[in-house]
Amino acid sequence: MEYALPYVSGRQPVLAANAVAASQPLAAQAGLRMLLKGGTAADAALAAAMTLTVVEPTGCGLGSDAFAIVWDGSELHGLNASGRSPAGWTPERFAGLAAMPERGWEAVTVPGAVSAWAALSRRFGRLSLAEVAEPAIAYARDGFPVSPTIAGLWERGGKLLAGQPGFAATFLPGGRAPRPGEVFRNPDLARSLDAIAASGGEDFYRGELAARIVASAAEHGAALDSADLADHRADWCGTLSQSFGDAELHEIPPNGQGLAALIALGILERLGARDLDPDGVESLHLQIEAMKLAFADAERYVADPEAMALPAAALLDSAYFDARAALVDRRAAGLPSFGAPRPGGTVYLTAADASGMMVSFIQSNYMGFGSGVVVPGTGISLQNRGNGFVLAEGYANRVGPRKRPFHTIIPGFLTRGGAPWASFGLMGGAMQAQGHVQMALRLVGAGQNPQAAIDAPRWRVTGGLAVAVEAGLPAATVAALADLGHRLTVEPMVPQSPFGGAQAAVRLPGGGGYVAGSDWRKDGGVAGF
Repeated sequence: MEYALPYVSGRQPVLAANAVAASQPLAAQAGLRMLLKGGTAADAALAAAMTLTVVEPTGCGLGSDAFAIVWDGSELHGLNASGRSPAGWTPERFAGLAAMPERGWEAVTVPGAVSAWAALSRRFGRLSLAEVAEPAIAYARDGFPVSPTIAGLWERGGKLLAGQPGFAATFLPGGRAPRPGEVFRNPDLARSLDAIAASGGEDFYRGELAARIVASAAEHGAALDSADLADHRADWCGTLSQSFGDAELHEIPPNGQGLAALIALGILERLGARDLDPDGVESLHLQIEAMKLAFADAERYVADPEAMALPAAALLDSAYFDARAALVDRRAAGLPSFGAPRPGGTVYLTAADASGMMVSFIQSNYMGFGSGVVVPGTGISLQNRGNGFVLAEGYANRVGPRKRPFHTIIPGFLTRGGAPWASFGLMGGAMQAQGHVQMALRLVGAGQNPQAAIDAPRWRVTGGLAVAVEAGLPAATVAALADLGHRLTVEPMVPQSPFGGAQAAVRLPGGGGYVAGSDWRKDGGVAGF
């Protein structure tokens, strides 16, 4: 591993036997408290995740969905805790619309994050869920000073969502979003977290909280009912992987977009990108072209696995990669069709402990604050994952009853020779698959340490030949990419940007601990000991 820091961020990688990296420092510290109490990396990840619903409500809440990849010390596990659509969501319900709703109750599928917490605690936790929830409950009850980046996102979300049911009463005290440094309290959320912790998550799906969610849905004419909540389950689903040199990238199987990252990486392996400078024009061009092809496949095929016309393995076939790689023109930008990425509301965290357990965990509202709906008296803000469906006939991802939508949030994990090596992720809508590819190239191909890989300027495809790049990319590189036919937009390297925020932890040789990094584009950091 190379410890040089070629990109300026002001942050150093953190080396420790136990580490937690999160997008908000209070959440990372909450995870560290669990490790100091003798908890596992799973306990730490859950404490951080629960705390993030309080201190970073712009990205997640009790009504989020979640996914996880866990190395338990001997094998890898994948968890899909995304929710399904209500039973009443037939295509006819949305007839006449040009697209699925983005906000309000008609965008809400069954929330899955609470089921992820319960499943991880039962299988890999050493502490009780009540102990793990203590920091989150305290911050919700007693308050916390709002951090700067989150305050900016909060103000933006407040202007957009003030009219949604329950939003202003919960998130706009005094009629506005809290400013940086102002203390925010959410006592309703504290009580809900306490009920969830005491019941092992049952209250959310089958108890008093469930009844409140259903009552609010009925009041607003939504289809979500008690059976939809009661029938929800989180699934242990394993992982899909793609080799890249001597490493393997692992992703959660569909309905998530992780398959797009695996496809792009498989194409890049055939194009020899691993041996190229990741900041060079040739490498960047190949990365962009491979990502376009991968997104075209994801848009066409990825959906609830029960609805997919092709198994995911068919898109990871070696001969298929050869054929897709042959479509890449090394001298000109191409025009495969794919969905245009957009910014999202998501949090990613990773935790790793001295016993060898590593957790890659992500939870999300989808579009910052999600649907904008908050269930009265509970602090439960609900995601808008229903917007991930399409309405057009012929697509596996067409809206339907009791179906999981296409999902943007994906945790990542790298192994080497079957041994655990790196837990990482990059939040931010459809930036995530692109970010996974860029991080894998830097960690594996260039041997960069995680902080350097996180700090590097990023790119993202935005539709057709259009590509957005961060201003940290040299002007000569931008010009050379433009000469290849890419229509470039240079955007500032700033917090709150649509280029996402990453965390990563890489295992040190010999099992002596971890080196971890956290993105300066967010408010977070790494806590370790």
